[in-house]
Amino acid sequence: MEIKSLKKLKLYGFNNLTKTLSFNIYDICYAKTEAHRKGYIEYIDEQYNAERLTKILTNVSSIIGANILNISSQDYEPQGASVTMLISEGKINSSLEDDSSHTESPGPLPETVLAHLDKSHITVHTYPESHPDDGISTFRADIDVSTCGKISPLKALNYLIHSFDSDIITIDYRVRGFTRDIEGRKHFIDHKINSIQNYISNDTKELYHMIDVNVYQDHIFHTKMLIKDFDLDNYLFGITKKELLPSEKRKIKQKLKKEMYEIFYGKNMPKI
Repeated sequence: MEIKSLKKLKLYGFNNLTKTLSFNIYDICYAKTEAHRKGYIEYIDEQYNAERLTKILTNVSSIIGANILNISSQDYEPQGASVTMLISEGKINSSLEDDSSHTESPGPLPETVLAHLDKSHITVHTYPESHPDDGISTFRADIDVSTCGKISPLKALNYLIHSFDSDIITIDYRVRGFTRDIEGRKHFIDHKINSIQNYISNDTKELYHMIDVNVYQDHIFHTKMLIKDFDLDNYLFGITKKELLPSEKRKIKQKLKKEMYEIFYGKNMPKI
């Protein structure tokens, strides 16, 4: 299929393609004592409570030009939060009604409305947790943006990455279903994409090691990101590295690196 010709598709009816972005972030921390671990979970739970997550998703809906129909939000006990938004087609900014939504380029921060969508939703769930023995605590947030219409939810990715302090990011993108042009021919994708990385700004890409796993024939795209810089102070809660002995710092660093590599590669690993 000629991807170039898809930029100005004339469709027979509504664009029936469903484009889904799944965005997962992880924040890793070392909390030495049980009190510190409890404090970290409480801190993260407050930082990413339902109210703040609702603001983030509201900005996402603004970026993709959606009207919010309904918001359901919940903070959980003992920790965690969820927000679900039902969204519908919004007014297109006429100055931006061009091929920009089909190009592989980073999306904006939420000052600009790009396009529209319909019959769609945005969800977020958070998962704070801690290791029972070795002081490692991990916070995960999962966000799904599912759209039907002209724009790809990948245009919200740049904003989402900048909304969280993330050590590890995993991103999945898939286009499902098909739509028909005015001649009745099926189209299983309506925009060119070689890599999710092309929707991320260069300054962000410089901060991460990145790996792609793509299945082009099935329109399935996957990107994993692991932070490059490692300053132990950024991973300690309740203490600083000045308070630790050299042997303690080495041991804690090994634990943190092991946790990060296991999440990044998706498997348990021996000690490093």
